Amino acid sequence: MTSDPHITYRRKPASLDLPALEAFAEVLRQRVARGKEFHCRITNDAELQALNLQFRAKDYPTDVLTFDSGDIAISLNRARAQAREFGHTVEDELRILLLHAVLHLTGLDHETDTGQMKRAEIRWRKKLSLPLTLIERVS
Repeated sequence: MTSDPHITYRRKPASLDLPALEAFAEVLRQRVARGKEFHCRITNDAELQALNLQFRAKDYPTDVLTFDSGDIAISLNRARAQAREFGHTVEDELRILLLHAVLHLTGLDHETDTGQMKRAEIRWRKKLSLPLTLIERVS
């Protein structure tokens, strides 16, 4: 018996290790989200811009959005650009974005807390052997 995938794609990218990303999402579900289900759609800048405008009244593409319903949207375009900028793989950037989103799903919010999300993101980055996370890059 197989469970529903945690990640779906607007268009499946042939160049990514999709099984490894799905396995990472399952690790996040078990360890970070403590069993809470979530679904991530990996899509493009145009869809993220439309979602950003609809839900946050911001008319530009962003890298990741998290919704209280357990849904996550990630722009593969942004992930590729950020991976190039920070010198790591696209898969690592997608993992960083997924971790960030899942931490939001646990109730953390770097825009309103006093550093709790940043500390959690750094702690999990180290445990999961990831490059610098989103919050660390802007701090």
